[in-house]
Amino acid sequence: MTRLDTEALRTLCAVVDHGGVTRAAEQLALSQSAVSHKIKRMEVAIGCTLLTRRAGGAPLLTEEGERLLTYARRICALHDEAMRSLSRQPPLSGRIRLGLTEDVTSSDLSRFLGRFARIYPDVTVRAHVRQSLVLQRQLEAGGEIDLALMQVFAHEVRVTDTILYIDTLRWVCAADMRLRPNSPVGFLSYDKDCFYQHWAMTDGQPDTGLTQVLECASSAGIASAVRAGLGVALLPERYVTDDMRVLGAPFVPPPSLTYVLRIGARTGTAPPVKALAREIAAGGVAQQHGLRAV
Repeated sequence: MTRLDTEALRTLCAVVDHGGVTRAAEQLALSQSAVSHKIKRMEVAIGCTLLTRRAGGAPLLTEEGERLLTYARRICALHDEAMRSLSRQPPLSGRIRLGLTEDVTSSDLSRFLGRFARIYPDVTVRAHVRQSLVLQRQLEAGGEIDLALMQVFAHEVRVTDTILYIDTLRWVCAADMRLRPNSPVGFLSYDKDCFYQHWAMTDGQPDTGLTQVLECASSAGIASAVRAGLGVALLPERYVTDDMRVLGAPFVPPPSLTYVLRIGARTGTAPPVKALAREIAAGGVAQQHGLRAV
């Protein structure tokens, strides 16, 4: 029976995560020919083509490649979990306070936290969900949370942040909604701690202005209000559906949206916190959303 090589599987994951053979080779410190050879040898071993050798906007993976990628991520994750679990390093213990935004909780983060709990059974993780601006304040104040998974605009990313993935922010309304010319536009957003709202009400307003008509704690609630025609909203692109219309001028194009892992300056050097940060960064959160990993 043919056996899958874990290093070849890691190479396949790297090609997908970094958008091609060239960037994967840079990240793996290998030559392009070495990366291509690993993939080709695996294709020969299993008897199918994995990469499309795409041109233009063609998909990177074949149908068989997409199926294998799912297994590759699981196999590599289990392999790494086993190695860490059997490591002879002193066991970690302690408590970690993790901050999350609602968007991040909709990923498969619980699976990564479950794996972390199995590897480090003496470390307790306490998580709570807040808006990004609240999490930033808590990190800067110290003592409330140790690290956070949150959204920021691209120009606000810090050199110490770990970028997990990137999304596009869109102005949207219901597909059949007609905006009245020369009239203020009803605006749907999260609460006062929503940085989308802050930007929209300052730099992002159309000439006619915005009128706040709904504040809602959840992305699903805002998306539902958009579909009902209650107003316009700023939503990450993955929430945009066929029954919504993406708006252009006179709405100001919003900045790029970046999801980051940010560690508190006071507690970021603690071994349990560093271990959880590594687990999250390596856990493939971007793929759970189908977004662009960085």
